[in-house]
Amino acid sequence: MTSIGILGAGRVGTNLAGKFSAAGHHVTLGGRSPEDTAARSAGLAPRIAFADQRTTARTTEVVINATPGDSSLDRLTGLRTELAGKILIDVSNATRDDGDGLPGDLCYPGSSLAEKLQAALPDTHVVKTLNTMLFMVMTAPETLATPPTVYLSGDDEHAKRTVTGLLGDLGWQPERIEDLGDITTARATEAMILVVPHILRRHGFKPFAVSLAR
Repeated sequence: MTSIGILGAGRVGTNLAGKFSAAGHHVTLGGRSPEDTAARSAGLAPRIAFADQRTTARTTEVVINATPGDSSLDRLTGLRTELAGKILIDVSNATRDDGDGLPGDLCYPGSSLAEKLQAALPDTHVVKTLNTMLFMVMTAPETLATPPTVYLSGDDEHAKRTVTGLLGDLGWQPERIEDLGDITTARATEAMILVVPHILRRHGFKPFAVSLAR
């Protein structure tokens, strides 16, 4: 059992919290305030704890960034002390919204949110993953007709092995986990978000993932 802290109590964060809790992990869901987070997360497993984001980062072993990508860097830089020595799983995409609210331009062209986080948090092991799919696929890859791919980027091999194990608890089979290499490879998967709004405009909000076909 791993102590997992999730920063962000929106659809992504609560979805991950429920699945990791069901897999037997101790989960703390961190929002702007624990009261607000608990109110918005009604119906989740009763053993999920709620706290503010600083407490969540300080008291858990593995931390997941599920905050809005365009503000993640500012938010997490302020938690540098709390995140030191820990694995930070970054599942967010940093984009500026188009007029219809869907993702538009990248916030960090030529780089990535994951790289910016790793540079700002040198004592933290950042691993990028789960950012190339709609949130419901993160915890239920088996629901897609075509087996999807999940990508990994990160500088620390031990951290990536730990994250690979956690992905297995979400239902990802080893053969569908693609380790791309160091943290700089995250700019490739983060750029995949640019295809997402076009698919959503044509087909609606239906589960899909940007995957590797072999």
